[in-house]
Amino acid sequence: MIKQTVKSALKISANMFPESCAKAHYFIKFKKKLNLTNPRNFNEKIQWLKFNELNNHIYTLCADKYRVREYVAAKGCSEILNELYGVYDSAESIDYAALPKKFALKCNHGAGYNIICDDKSSLDIEKTNRQLDRWLKQDFSSLFIEPQYKKIERKILCEKFIENERGGFPDDYKFYCFNGKPYAVMVCVGREKGTPKFYYFDMNWQPLPFEDTIELIKENQYPQKPEGFDKMKEYAQKLAVDFKFVRADFYLLNSKVIFGELTFTPSAGLDVTLQEADVILGSQLKL
Repeated sequence: MIKQTVKSALKISANMFPESCAKAHYFIKFKKKLNLTNPRNFNEKIQWLKFNELNNHIYTLCADKYRVREYVAAKGCSEILNELYGVYDSAESIDYAALPKKFALKCNHGAGYNIICDDKSSLDIEKTNRQLDRWLKQDFSSLFIEPQYKKIERKILCEKFIENERGGFPDDYKFYCFNGKPYAVMVCVGREKGTPKFYYFDMNWQPLPFEDTIELIKENQYPQKPEGFDKMKEYAQKLAVDFKFVRADFYLLNSKVIFGELTFTPSAGLDVTLQEADVILGSQLKL
């Protein structure tokens, strides 16, 4: 009861005093004040975008995991969209009998709302539906002040299950794009083993001087530039053209590019893991 009361109070505060809440979140994470007047680093500039850019309709469209498909198609990139099995207003509308053995369910109005099913026969449908309906009731935008999610008409999507030839998750590539151009890519490998590693490269596949990437390279050979990288870079540039900043996410499956999502506020502008990245990426974002 107390936990629910606290959540309700935070939601009300976020809706009534969003800037004060953003400053509080920032101070709790970084133990310093948020400078919205003259933001310098990447996290600060992401916070600035929340109050000066992200209420625009195009951000709502592209943050919506369903309607972003319209944007991708309008940019001439429909061939990279993952196969869509269905779109639902509620969990009870899902016809599980009509779905294949493997699929992915997600809500369209936030992050982390994913259920990956690799064997429908073992899926607890009642539990799954309860979880989906709980997610649909959540105002994700108020958790860490991310206004691009506020006006999304909430839906459940069912998409094709993506797996590599080993039956695991494919590597994914997250392109950090500034003023319409990709600058850096974060590569996640080894997710299928439960021990993912994250590497940052520039567009020439040279490691960026971020602490975690340097440490990983010291420990072992870093991944080679994959076939399909240049295609992903081209798609990232096409999709980034309208934004001061966007992270364009893709999967690469047997050299085939599959669109993931467009992200405008990575870690809600509260990423504490990479201080070097905060400075270097911040220098690229021109407000």
